[in-house]
Amino acid sequence: MTHRSGFITIIGRPNVGKSTLLNALLGQKIAAVSPRPQTTRRRQLGILTLKDAQLIFVDTPGLHSAKHKLGEFLNQEAQEALDGVDLILWLVEASSAPTEEDVSIANLLKGVARRTPRMLVLNKIDLIKPEDLSARESEYAALMESASLMKVSASNRLGIGELLEALIQTSPEREADYPEEQVTDLYEREIAGDLIREACLIKLRDEVPHGMAVRIDEFKERENGMAYIAATIFVERESQKGIVIGEGGKMLKSIGSAARKEIEEMGGRKVFLELRVKVSKDWRNDPNMLKQFGYGKKK
Repeated sequence: MTHRSGFITIIGRPNVGKSTLLNALLGQKIAAVSPRPQTTRRRQLGILTLKDAQLIFVDTPGLHSAKHKLGEFLNQEAQEALDGVDLILWLVEASSAPTEEDVSIANLLKGVARRTPRMLVLNKIDLIKPEDLSARESEYAALMESASLMKVSASNRLGIGELLEALIQTSPEREADYPEEQVTDLYEREIAGDLIREACLIKLRDEVPHGMAVRIDEFKERENGMAYIAATIFVERESQKGIVIGEGGKMLKSIGSAARKEIEEMGGRKVFLELRVKVSKDWRNDPNMLKQFGYGKKK
């Protein structure tokens, strides 16, 4: 019986739904998701093992015009994920016309990995009128004429089955690359940090910009089966610290409650989560701080 296994990079501009699509394809949550751009800050593998196939998805940060050293790191993470894969899945937003960032990504894809197959996937088709969808397809297809085209709504799981089948058929014939029980390459500690930051982005909305990072200070398994996690939320200004903590500590408690619930669902056990907030001025341009958070610029 034929077995297929493929590495598939998911690329696109910020907030088009890359992590939502990854979670939908896997049928479980491994990647942080929020309505705010740049929720994803590192490459992450999502591994789906089926009876006759294994799909290894590479989730990437959104490509954008970098305004600081962190932005440069995020773009580098995304661009390096284009090398050595079996398929590049370019995710775009069907509910809006192509942006300058989409045009830049199309030009990038034309210039790298020329022999790598590309698939153009229109996401959020539930947010556009059916009579307008055909014209939107043409607008994006004109940017990447050689790509096959699929349409989905990752949040509603529309078209996910059809997309999975197309991805399997595009993958090369070979044995599985990972054990069937493995679903990602990140450790639980790292995912916990991402889920805390996700809770911050959702709870704070536009009050605090993306000048926020999370460091896991302790991650211990206790004898009663509970996990103890201590984490520090870093912001860039003293005024932001007050917003994150909130009046009487209410906001920080709300963030902690939401993050703890997600971490417990991920790990399948109770979690004691302790959060604190610190100020690190302009950390997004500080190489030492970026390295501490795992965002160090590569050579």
